[in-house]
Amino acid sequence: MTEKELKEKIIGLLDQNEPVSATQLQKRLGLRGAMRGRLYKHLNRLNKEGIVRRTEAGFVLQGRPAKAKRADKLIEAKVGTVHEKFAFVTEAATGEELFIPGRLLLGALPGDRVQLRERPGRGELREGEVVKILEPARYVFTGVFCRGEGSCWVRPDSGMKGEVIVAPNHTGGARDGDKVVALIHKRAQRHRDHRARVLAVTGPAQSARACAAALLRANDIRPGFSDEILEQAASIERAGIAGEELSGRLDLRGEEIFTIDSAHSKDLDDAVSLKKREDGGWLLGVHIADVSRYVAPGSPLDEEALERGTSIYYADQVIPMLPPSLSNGICSLNEGEDRLTLSALLELGEDGELQGFRFGKSVIRSRVKGVYEEINRLLCGEEPPELMKKYGALLPTLRQMDRLAGKLFQSRKARGAIDLSSVESEFLFDGHGEVADIRPRVQGRSEKLIEEFMLLANQAAAAFAEREGLPFVYRIHEYPPEKKVAALFELLGRLGIKTPQVTDRLRPGVLRDILESVRGQELEIVVNNQILRSMAKARYSEKNIGHYGLVLSQYAHFTSPIRRYPDLVVHRIISAALAGEDKDRLQKRFGPFAGRAAELSSERELRASGLERSCDDCFKAQYMQRHIGEVFDGVISAVASYGFYVALESGVEGLVHISSLEDDTYEFDGAITLVGSFGGKRYRVGQRLRVMAVRADVSAGQVDFTVNLPPETV
Repeated sequence: MTEKELKEKIIGLLDQNEPVSATQLQKRLGLRGAMRGRLYKHLNRLNKEGIVRRTEAGFVLQGRPAKAKRADKLIEAKVGTVHEKFAFVTEAATGEELFIPGRLLLGALPGDRVQLRERPGRGELREGEVVKILEPARYVFTGVFCRGEGSCWVRPDSGMKGEVIVAPNHTGGARDGDKVVALIHKRAQRHRDHRARVLAVTGPAQSARACAAALLRANDIRPGFSDEILEQAASIERAGIAGEELSGRLDLRGEEIFTIDSAHSKDLDDAVSLKKREDGGWLLGVHIADVSRYVAPGSPLDEEALERGTSIYYADQVIPMLPPSLSNGICSLNEGEDRLTLSALLELGEDGELQGFRFGKSVIRSRVKGVYEEINRLLCGEEPPELMKKYGALLPTLRQMDRLAGKLFQSRKARGAIDLSSVESEFLFDGHGEVADIRPRVQGRSEKLIEEFMLLANQAAAAFAEREGLPFVYRIHEYPPEKKVAALFELLGRLGIKTPQVTDRLRPGVLRDILESVRGQELEIVVNNQILRSMAKARYSEKNIGHYGLVLSQYAHFTSPIRRYPDLVVHRIISAALAGEDKDRLQKRFGPFAGRAAELSSERELRASGLERSCDDCFKAQYMQRHIGEVFDGVISAVASYGFYVALESGVEGLVHISSLEDDTYEFDGAITLVGSFGGKRYRVGQRLRVMAVRADVSAGQVDFTVNLPPETV
């Protein structure tokens, strides 16, 4: 029997579902003596090629030899998220998502480029199995280091199944219970057979700060800056503002201009002003720190800002995009100090309609550092002496701003913009750096005022670019995918909410009306969250396709160049246009770069938002460790086959596992409800109930609850 014939016979005897042992193969092939060695040689080779997979029970067929494969049967994809029992991958050619059962992953990890075969699925998503790992990613992960009798391992926080063995010489000095950052340095075909080495030890795994440090390290986030960049930023700050800098700038230092931000903010990049026009309209000024004046294109400072993409905020920490000497110093619009700005001067009608605009380089001197909470008190009618002393001269303007913001909000609502809500948490710390309390971050009238003014300035910036034909970085938001809209409408129908026919270009006003129809009702949280999940993610692009959620044909990010790189690019382009550069030169300078900056900034934004949530979850879990056994009122925010999640008013969210519901056997309806098989009790999204905190794992950022009082029977 030739080697080729033996190989083909081995493949012919294997099955994709039932494992066949080597002994069984020997018997079926009639192999004896030295022939058995040839069998094992072929099995090992087929295993490496991804055609055969070794399991505890024997060998199973993963694929076919290259010449027997049909090109249309194999798909190239990139692994996205990996969970304990399944994973999702994205097809390279179409961008479509496929579901991969954990047993068919072939040990693949997030970021791997893989080859897979599609197989019959059990749900709406396409399903597949990995047949070959084409290009393994460098996989760095966080977890808890553990030591047992004669062995060491890391328990990953996410992205992998099971525990990963660490050799004694690869522990990095970690002790049992430490939070670590580790690297998979030796691959296998099952996650539990991978091998890791520890890259960094950040501290005890039940310390939120140690967990946050590990998450930052695993994602290549550097809290600090290199000496070269710090010195470059410091020299810029030391130089200050020379007299010639003001030549040709609009001098607004005598105007009533001020900032409004949180009490703890130090990177103040926007200030506002407002005047009533003789025709009853308004002249709104939005004055933004002229960061582009200080950060030169292609400089080390600029390259670092591009790589970071955005500032990261979690708990009580800020990882800034720019060094503090810029972000909190010369660029920040600090009270009583001359600052260089790029101003958007917006002409509005009496009803708040944008009638015209102009942009100009300017210099301002902020009258006061306004604080949200203080201004909210004034706008609600309070006039305590300490606040009147600080804001008395500005109070008439603040009230005018409040009225204008109300008109702008009504205008946004009238055009069909979707006003989705989400709970953000505010952390209060004690003198020892521990979380003393967590409360919901409430958006008051001054927060809404600033939001409306910034939205309008961003709209004007994009309109300016379109009018002038500039290369640009837009903030875009695509129509929701038809499949997601169909799934949303099916769920809403089950809730008794009427919906129109599904279309591939659903009007935003439809979703707004649905949300408004349940405003203030128990179903509001369900509908809000489901609409949010059905939407595409907003992103940056050099191509303008409009913003679906805001119902705007032109939109960009212009108002935060201290903390967002796309805003800095927008400032550079607008500044060059104002300086008189012709369109050809602008296109050469910024055309290709705008696309690169947009793509990288979108990636960095996703990374930052994920990190902020994960870090905050660790601090929430550490806070809840001190409240084990206490009872809280909450709302069911999501339901799954394994239980349901309950969100507290503070923004803390925890899992009630189905195993803790001992009064009945519960079944998931596939949508939003767990139903008792015998008693008929129901747990549904949006339902209010009382829960007890029973466990909090800081390292995983997870909190567990049990139901303290039985739910209503419906």
